[in-house]
Amino acid sequence: MTPFPLKIVTPDGLVYDGPAEELVVRTIAGDMGVLAGHENCVASLGMGRATVIVDGQRRYAACIGGMLSVMEGHVTLVPTTFEWADQIDVARAERSYDRAQAVLKNKTAPDQDIRVAEARLKRALVRKSVAGNK
Repeated sequence: MTPFPLKIVTPDGLVYDGPAEELVVRTIAGDMGVLAGHENCVASLGMGRATVIVDGQRRYAACIGGMLSVMEGHVTLVPTTFEWADQIDVARAERSYDRAQAVLKNKTAPDQDIRVAEARLKRALVRKSVAGNK
């Protein structure tokens, strides 16, 4: 496959800057794949697994929130959170999942706490799922 320049930058800094043959991310409209020659576009990222193929090797990551930009053949991914599968702390994701479940089971929890717990639960599920793809 023909490579294209990919840059992945989070609020914490540069995660990746180099060639890639394919990128698949979850946008708010569903999964989106990018190959060399993709048309220019900008998309809002959802919450899910990202797949990056470099030198024929497939790597997975948890990718949560942010934006994807494809301009003149250059692809820039600016997620709020991006964690490679082999760097995910599964025990931490389990604890977060358990805390969220406890709030959601509480029938008297305030609406704000419920919304925060639902988001925490979704992030934990994404991380646990992606960590299984090391």
